[in-house]
Amino acid sequence: MRIRTISEELKSEFGGKVLKLSLSSGCTCPVRDGTKGTGGCSFCSEGGSGEFAAAISPIRDQILEAKKRVDAKFPKQTPESDRKYIAYFQSFTNTYGDPEKLGALFRETASQPGIVILSIGTRPDCLPDEMIRILADINRSCKVWVELGLQTIHEKTAEAFGRGYELPVFEDAYRRLKEAGLTVIVHMILGLPGEKREDMLSSIRYLSDLKPGLDGVKLQMLQILKGTRMAEQYAEAPFPMMTMETYTDLVVECLSLLPPGITVHRMTGDPPRKLLIAPDWTTDKKRVLNMLRRKINEA
Repeated sequence: MRIRTISEELKSEFGGKVLKLSLSSGCTCPVRDGTKGTGGCSFCSEGGSGEFAAAISPIRDQILEAKKRVDAKFPKQTPESDRKYIAYFQSFTNTYGDPEKLGALFRETASQPGIVILSIGTRPDCLPDEMIRILADINRSCKVWVELGLQTIHEKTAEAFGRGYELPVFEDAYRRLKEAGLTVIVHMILGLPGEKREDMLSSIRYLSDLKPGLDGVKLQMLQILKGTRMAEQYAEAPFPMMTMETYTDLVVECLSLLPPGITVHRMTGDPPRKLLIAPDWTTDKKRVLNMLRRKINEA
């Protein structure tokens, strides 16, 4: 089986490795601030799934600090002036706020040396037309990715973890983003409580059938993290978690359902070890990816 990976796509487009800078916008989330709920989605940690992001400070300082961190992890094979980066706003809901103020933040970020992609994690219910217009304007000079946290198409599951919006809201935001010419990536969680294999596969089939076609997908095994409502539920009534073997088999089946044009941005998560309760095998990302590559090659 042949899949289109994000590393291959970036290498083809930019001629080499593009490093990711984890940044903070200072936004919160409507299921945290009382607008639609408090505490966030039941699986979401206090850091809003952005534990590796820079501390909130002026964006230029954040970028410089993040560059130091990622540059130290990789050999400096290219001059500093030629290095390329993705500015990634992952934690919480990064379009939840005043569009003009956020637009100024994103424009400043996109203008910094080496930034070739602006990647923004958000919710489909926090994308007013004005925000999409601003992102589309930035997209003319710096590629913009919008990552939507869908997780599942099943309303019963979404209601249980407190997503706070229904599927038609996603469909409307998706349509408007695509009409604006923006790249859309959708995040899905496999193994949510109560979902069976066929439930998860039906979510993937839904993504495969989206029109216009989806640009990218992120797949992740559900992780139980300390301090979350789901951790409390798991302690009171543990529910079954997939083994690494079962998960990797499922991911390969999910990938087989995706059309060739969809780029695979993620096949497994990268949990903060100090917060992880289960499943413990997700901390060994290299082992999981090696198993996935083997099974993909065999498929």
